[in-house]
Amino acid sequence: MTTLIITVHVLACVAVIILVLLQSGKEGMGVIFGGGSQSVFGSTGAGGLLVKLTALFGAIFLITSLAYNVYTGSHKRSAKSVMIDASGAPIAPPAGVATDAAKDAEPKKGVTFEDIPPVAPKAPGDAPAK
Repeated sequence: MTTLIITVHVLACVAVIILVLLQSGKEGMGVIFGGGSQSVFGSTGAGGLLVKLTALFGAIFLITSLAYNVYTGSHKRSAKSVMIDASGAPIAPPAGVATDAAKDAEPKKGVTFEDIPPVAPKAPGDAPAK
């Protein structure tokens, strides 16, 4: 079913692109590129037909977008976390991987912010120390 929805969606997308590109503008800069009264669809153009087809394929595009979202998003996840299996029991980490409890038990290495003594703020009129 997913394949059918995606296929119709892509075809509607391509059709909308082609139909939008076929429509003529409201004169202006389009005249420079060969616009005018000569048209494949006649002297009046195909405004009504192209607009209706664009709206139809746009609606199909919208419907297939929503259908794909509903179809693929309708199933619920059984687990709340990737670390819990389907039965609800937590999954044990593989051997050799340190957990948070093991990291907290290790002695800290290097200088931390707690090791640096606080510095009293200087007043604006104080001269720099020499």
